[in-house]
Amino acid sequence: MPDQKNPKDELLQGVSVDLRVCVGSASPTIKELMELTPNSILPLSTRIDDPVELYIGDKLIAKGFLESSADSEYGALAVRLTAIGDPTADLS
Repeated sequence: MPDQKNPKDELLQGVSVDLRVCVGSASPTIKELMELTPNSILPLSTRIDDPVELYIGDKLIAKGFLESSADSEYGALAVRLTAIGDPTADLS
């Protein structure tokens, strides 16, 4: 029996999703948040060369590393994926 394409699959493939890249976290106090001003620095829990996590909603879908995008003359960021898979699996 030949493979038949499901019309729903084609329809779904064109749907955009919001993908979030998490580079770290911080736990400032309310006082520290209220003291933030332009040019303040908020330290994160990660180092510049630590992996980042990619989420769709609250589901972890991949991990990777930030790098400069070769497709942009403006120094845009990109993510080089190192692990893709089951959001319940350890993607490290």
